[in-house]
Amino acid sequence: MAVKKHSSLDRVLGRLETLDSVNLANLVQRLARERGVFEEIFNTLQEGILLVGDDGAIEYANAAAHRLVGWGEEEWAGQTLWRLVPGLRNSLGGALDDESGNAATVVAREFELTYPEPRTVRLYMVPFRAATGSPARRFAVILSDVTKERQSTEARIESERTSSIRLLAAGVAHELGNPLNSLTIHLQLIERKLKKLKATKEVESLAESARVCREEVGRLDGIISNFLEAIRPRPPDLAETDITEVLKEVLSFQHRELADRGITVEAETAQLPAVLVDRNQIKQVFFNLTKNAMESMRPGGTLKIRARADDDSVFLLFADSGSGIKQEDLGRLFQPYHTTKDGGHGLGLMIVQRIMREHGGQIGLESKAGVGTIATLQFPRKERRVRMLVG
Repeated sequence: MAVKKHSSLDRVLGRLETLDSVNLANLVQRLARERGVFEEIFNTLQEGILLVGDDGAIEYANAAAHRLVGWGEEEWAGQTLWRLVPGLRNSLGGALDDESGNAATVVAREFELTYPEPRTVRLYMVPFRAATGSPARRFAVILSDVTKERQSTEARIESERTSSIRLLAAGVAHELGNPLNSLTIHLQLIERKLKKLKATKEVESLAESARVCREEVGRLDGIISNFLEAIRPRPPDLAETDITEVLKEVLSFQHRELADRGITVEAETAQLPAVLVDRNQIKQVFFNLTKNAMESMRPGGTLKIRARADDDSVFLLFADSGSGIKQEDLGRLFQPYHTTKDGGHGLGLMIVQRIMREHGGQIGLESKAGVGTIATLQFPRKERRVRMLVG
């Protein structure tokens, strides 16, 4: 439907010079009312709306833009779009040089805000002219909060990548299991034949070698079984658990290795509220974190474990005095097969992250090269858990 170009207001404005003071006052009041209506409409929108001059000066911002950016009325005064989004002007390239004012020319960009909270914002910028033939060009800017959309997309991509890794790893582990079973059978046959031979030093030496081989095959089989258990997408069997008791069991199991490496453990775990966890899966989490800490430290290092709780969550912090992690590597630690250790497989932290997410919790990492690393586990308190629906 064609837009009506000549409204009654247009006709009145066309004979503005003929209006007397009363009609002029009425016109001003009418314009003020219409402006108020448009502002009410703009302020009900969830998207931020900006009116920007050709020089980038922000002439108007609705209530959603105020909330999104975190600026008050006074802070908006004299601001430019280029200061709000540093680097935007350069990234637009020749888009600003087009003086046609074609409304179909839409510029879209995404940027990150860190205040009042971390957000990803999508910006749409459309040029227009206030009136036909007007030399003044302006831009209408729409700001949309796409943080959840981005997080959802990233989580889906990560989930798909992790699922493919699981399938691949499970297939490799299964294929390794077949030759290990064959080795076990043949080693048993060799041992039986050696027992029938006359006892000599050479036979005893061969028997000892066969025994060592059989034990190593058994150890490899155990590693594969544990690996399959760790990566298999199995929902946690939740039960009310004192995680400090689980932690003590893991540290007791690793006591000998910690002592051999000359590493001291300082654990301060005050009485914590019970949480709903799968005991075996959380053991895997603790084992992986303490193993990572051990392998990052030299003899004489210290692993400090602290516990605390607030109204919503229970926290366990693992702080080591190891070599730390470079900032460029920190963001990739949860990616499969990314590792900073010689001989590492890069799956440990991925497994830890998956288990924590399936428990409704999360893991955070802070590190400084040459100083050490702090891994923080956050568990939801039992009474604060929210049941997530599978969509």
